[in-house]
Amino acid sequence: MCGIIGYVGDRDAAFILVQGLKRLEYRGYDSAGVATFHDGRIAIRRALGKLSNLENLLREDPISGSVGIGHTRWATHGRPSEQNAHPHRAGRIVVIHNGIIENYLELRAALQSRGRRFSSETDTEVISHLVDECVQDGLDLVAASRKAIAQLQGSFSIVVMHEDCPDRLVAAKSATPIVIGLGDSENFVASDIPAILDHTRKVLFLEDGEMAEISRHEVKVTTFAGEPVVREARTVAWDPVTAQKGGYRHFLLKEIHEQPQAIIDTMRGRLLQEKADVSLDELAAAPWLVNAQRIVLVACGTAWHACLVGKYFLEQITRIPAEVDYGSEFRYRNPVVEPGTVLIVVSQSGETADTLAAVEAARERGAKVLAICNVVDSSIARRADAVVYTHAGPEISVASTKAFTTQLTVFYLLGLYLARRRQLIDHDAAHALITDLVNLPKRIEECLERERAIEKIAKKYGDAKSFLYLGRGINYPIALEGALKLKEISYIHAEGYAAGEMKHGPIALINESLPVVVLLPKDGVYGKTLSNMKEVESRGGRIIVITDAPSPELEDIAWEVIQIPTSNPSLLPLLLTIPLQLLAYYIAVYRGSDVDMPRNLAKSVTVE
Repeated sequence: MCGIIGYVGDRDAAFILVQGLKRLEYRGYDSAGVATFHDGRIAIRRALGKLSNLENLLREDPISGSVGIGHTRWATHGRPSEQNAHPHRAGRIVVIHNGIIENYLELRAALQSRGRRFSSETDTEVISHLVDECVQDGLDLVAASRKAIAQLQGSFSIVVMHEDCPDRLVAAKSATPIVIGLGDSENFVASDIPAILDHTRKVLFLEDGEMAEISRHEVKVTTFAGEPVVREARTVAWDPVTAQKGGYRHFLLKEIHEQPQAIIDTMRGRLLQEKADVSLDELAAAPWLVNAQRIVLVACGTAWHACLVGKYFLEQITRIPAEVDYGSEFRYRNPVVEPGTVLIVVSQSGETADTLAAVEAARERGAKVLAICNVVDSSIARRADAVVYTHAGPEISVASTKAFTTQLTVFYLLGLYLARRRQLIDHDAAHALITDLVNLPKRIEECLERERAIEKIAKKYGDAKSFLYLGRGINYPIALEGALKLKEISYIHAEGYAAGEMKHGPIALINESLPVVVLLPKDGVYGKTLSNMKEVESRGGRIIVITDAPSPELEDIAWEVIQIPTSNPSLLPLLLTIPLQLLAYYIAVYRGSDVDMPRNLAKSVTVE
């Protein structure tokens, strides 16, 4: 979600840092800053907003030096502001950080009890204080960083500067990427390869639980326990554009593969496994949500499909009546908004014009508004009474993938949060549901392992004129989403339908030339959906089935079987989504479409 760069050499560090951060702008950010050794001490420059604001500040108040760090931040703790921007200083220590420190509140309270004063609302500042304490106890930079890291829980990539060590940096990694760039009498550290590709193509990737001491002529890698690590450098052959795509052919494919990490980022810091509970600090001042008598879910496009799934789960687990409406329809139908109604709006960008208008219409009628959004401080986020951010990271491709699955993840978290506070599920039931969520990223990785098989299927059916997608219950919206993805990027007509409704019209379309994608998880309506599939078979339809319960019977009926791992019924929609995304992607590639920028579409629809 954020960008990191560090430099140790003999060139102008500030220039290299800012240029590196520009290479990471595609990751999204709300503030930026740099720090360099300047006139014998560490000087920091930070600015809210775009990098151009930081560049203007550096022109007005320049800093010299040949060693430094830079960062672009996307708010997770604390509002976007210069005060909360990185780098953060404590004493003689300066730190930049990506990720989330889950135990920062306890650490901050302990530090304050020892007389430490904080100047920001971030979890990152805790790290700088911990390292500075260790330095004051007589430890060197590496040992102090190692001792501080041992106290951290959560995900992090960290780069540390020490005012008494002007020739080196320390970097550390746990579940958040860090790459070391090796140059000629200079070395680099970054969160992603594009930041350093103008200067070197020789790189080392830190693994979880590793740290590196970086100087001009040497990089020493050790484990958090201090054991030496020997690893050969790799040479990257990417051009700058390919590097931004992480080596993938398109941003869309990269973002499909980012979903396990995006879901981890969405739930990180929000799960209390021992207590079998969900922590949503952003809802602490929203008792109106726990006491809601009715929920209205409003969105557009893919986010509308997320709302349909959310309705199923929220009603099932919270027993609060829920309905789903399009943003473009809500304000024009004189909606009924009685006391106790809560509007939940969902938008990746937070700028969707129709959804924003729905927020205004609901507020005029006295409803409270909760936003589920990906972009910090967006228009919808500012106008809502409360916001739960998905933390999916930026989506470059127009067709939504990881934004959708992280929206589903938030609905799952929200349902558990409300059910626990309304005392509708006990500890054991909640613990089981949370455990399934913790295991979800691994299950999605297993879905992604089917990629080559799905690519072959795409080539077999890529010349079809039309597709039909069928699903039932909570997975009917996933059929809609699968059809939408295919339409968006391949330009093939596709229709999603409730499987039980097929006989009321769509069955007339079925013949030997129509591929029919059937979502067939082993859930409470498995037998019903199987019967619908047999109706397709008897009319010659070319069946592509996606299931967590393959069987010889399915092999006999279906032309293609795509197997997914299993989970509880409320999480199966996320697992079914992955093959549908890959199928749409590879059909679009086969047909030669502009996958990342499909015709007539925009990423953020800011007009009615």
